[in-house]
Amino acid sequence: MSRIASVVVTPIAFRDPPLLNVSGIHEPWALRSIIEVVTEDGNYGLSESYGDEQTLTHLQKVAAILKGIDVFHLNELKTIVAEATASQSQQSGIELAPGTNQATTLPRVFAAFEVAFLDLIGKFTGRSVCDLLGGKVRDAVPYSAYLFYKYERHRFAQDDWIDAWGEVLTPDDVVRSARQMIDQYGFQSIKLKGGVFEPEQELEAIRSLREAFPEHPLRIDPNGGWTPETTRLLMPQMEGLLQYLEDPAPGKDGMAEVHQSASMPLATNMCVIGFFDFPEAIAKQSVDVILSDHHYWGGLQATRDLARICETWGLGLSMHSNSHLGISLMAMTHAAAAIDNLTYACDTHYPWQEEEIIVGGKIEFEHGSVRVPDAPGLGVELDRDALKQLARNYQECGIRSRNDVKEMQKYEPSWTGKAPRF
Repeated sequence: MSRIASVVVTPIAFRDPPLLNVSGIHEPWALRSIIEVVTEDGNYGLSESYGDEQTLTHLQKVAAILKGIDVFHLNELKTIVAEATASQSQQSGIELAPGTNQATTLPRVFAAFEVAFLDLIGKFTGRSVCDLLGGKVRDAVPYSAYLFYKYERHRFAQDDWIDAWGEVLTPDDVVRSARQMIDQYGFQSIKLKGGVFEPEQELEAIRSLREAFPEHPLRIDPNGGWTPETTRLLMPQMEGLLQYLEDPAPGKDGMAEVHQSASMPLATNMCVIGFFDFPEAIAKQSVDVILSDHHYWGGLQATRDLARICETWGLGLSMHSNSHLGISLMAMTHAAAAIDNLTYACDTHYPWQEEEIIVGGKIEFEHGSVRVPDAPGLGVELDRDALKQLARNYQECGIRSRNDVKEMQKYEPSWTGKAPRF
């Protein structure tokens, strides 16, 4: 009864605001994939992953050979994925994040199916995914207000959709958007995506946030957009302002150089993106906090393993985010709820997304946190009508691999997206 009868991978697209970052700007449509693993008795498990062409090719290749596999046999799943992805195709688009990095192909593809397998195992056993990971150490998982600089609207989109957040280009705009997000979701900490403007302007926004929200821990993430030299010069201005500084400079060497004079913890989701990065990062003392992401670290069980490594080396732990919907949010929540040393509020793009594909619509936040459901599996079900609409969006939007650089070149033809910028 727990053997797989079929697997369906559905690419989807949903509206994404014109969010700015060091590479450029988000395109009008974000791409994801929805994975359904159906067993012989008709039960199904859900997962959500990336929707770029490279990932979809691998997901569909694996999906075609999973029939007959027992969903309890995760080791067999890993062997199948490893064999199917051994000969990697040339990727399309650009490497904007670990989710599009060739080095993460095996853990990324395995994670996409592992979550669906765990969802099914939970349904078979009547236990939540959190229970399968060891049980709750917290009833609700805190997330941070994830702020972006952004334009009011996509100037080159096919439709006239405008998001609810408005233009965010100045320190006053940043404070306004933070207040809007905190009022709506109750977040207790704040992160600003930097690397967009001159560092002094972005630090002015951080100081404005500190004045407006004196009790909220603050973070800034330039995405490797500053040189080590620039970061060291800026360090006195950040003294006492930040909970941690995320990826100010590129690479393990750049981060290690900054670390020598850093007065606050350094966090990363860029220079440590897999277990293979740990030896060098530890030897060079590049980071203090790892931002995990089950989508490319190898799934929920791998995230738990990562937590133990961080504990061994005295590193902090949080969670990275990309544009995502509720299935991913709930998978993140189950994992974070089961990990005792994941003590920083997690990142999430969820407030920026207006569409949803789960029954009941958008997941609710309570005081900035998502409560862990006790229902079997992930605790969410698929809204078939919404899935059809978002699948139709994918077919019609014309985007097949995310490319923030190409989109930004529509606004600034000379844009290169190269970092560090400052």
